[in-house]
Amino acid sequence: MMQRHLILEDGTVFQGLGFGAPATTFGEIIFHTAMTGYQEIITDPIYDGQMIVFAMPVVGAAGIHAEAYESVKPTIRGMIVHDLAEVSVNRQRRMNLDRFLKQNNIPGLYQVDTRQLIRHLRETGPQKATIVDYADEHAIDQLVATVLTNKQVQNTATPKPYANPGRGRHIVVIDFGLKHGILRMLGDFDANVSVLPYTTTVEEVLTLDPDGIVLSTGPGDPRTLPESVLTLIRVLQTKVPMLGIGLGHELFAMANDAELKPLQSEHHGMNHPIQEIISQQIFYAMQGQGYAVDEATINRKKMIVTYRDLVDGAIQGLRHREFPAFSVQFFPDAAPGPLEATAVFADFFETVEDYVEHFNQY
Repeated sequence: MMQRHLILEDGTVFQGLGFGAPATTFGEIIFHTAMTGYQEIITDPIYDGQMIVFAMPVVGAAGIHAEAYESVKPTIRGMIVHDLAEVSVNRQRRMNLDRFLKQNNIPGLYQVDTRQLIRHLRETGPQKATIVDYADEHAIDQLVATVLTNKQVQNTATPKPYANPGRGRHIVVIDFGLKHGILRMLGDFDANVSVLPYTTTVEEVLTLDPDGIVLSTGPGDPRTLPESVLTLIRVLQTKVPMLGIGLGHELFAMANDAELKPLQSEHHGMNHPIQEIISQQIFYAMQGQGYAVDEATINRKKMIVTYRDLVDGAIQGLRHREFPAFSVQFFPDAAPGPLEATAVFADFFETVEDYVEHFNQY
């Protein structure tokens, strides 16, 4: 393995050994504290255009296998780990991590002091970074001059509608960078799913006569999306039950006049305790967020806070007072885990059943 270098925008340099593709890459660097599920994480569309530093000490032992994809093709820009397991112990694996990254032209770096790197990123927050062969002035100049895209949703969301058929209730998913875990959970309820691009219109959605609507997860800054997306949500939330997840939660909040603020320390992992306010129950769920709803901007006549992060108090859920619409910042699809938050989907389908029953009475 060849020695390579990670250069951060602030000039800090870390060295390690290269694996995966031998490419030079640029992206925003973040760190992830989950101790399992690296395949689900690197294939999750929410990390489009980003480099991920893993806190787990050894990565790669599970190989790559068909059941753990969160998208068809990973769009991360790099993977930085402490130690790389070159031999998989997983019977289901089809290939190892090194080969998988090579196939997708994604560079990796191992034998990196990830503990020091994560401590540094915790203090500075996300920043631009590059993986290169040589850490010279030319590489630093290139990094400084690079402008990162803010078109992540456009890069990952479906451009055309498609179906994920079932025999149960008809659920329309608005795709902002949908992860497969959401489709799996909807499939567990035998939902008949239609996935539509985020550029869809109110008329196109209502023509399908949905029993419920899901606003999907997605990458990037929701504030860069067009106003038409918020208008779509404002109208649809008055028509049928709605569930927003991740980016969908942030857009649901914005559509109801709340504002977002960047998190000083982003949440990427599954080790933050989250509390459901009404029951006081505490659980853990996968999180991947760089923004939080600014509590001071919530219209309390419209919205109720339903979940809260117990580490920093960030809002993790909202519910509309008037309409059957609610949202969660965390990922309740348990891909890669934990399973404790999947009750959110049960709540959604209970709301859908109540709506259908009420609708059929009139």
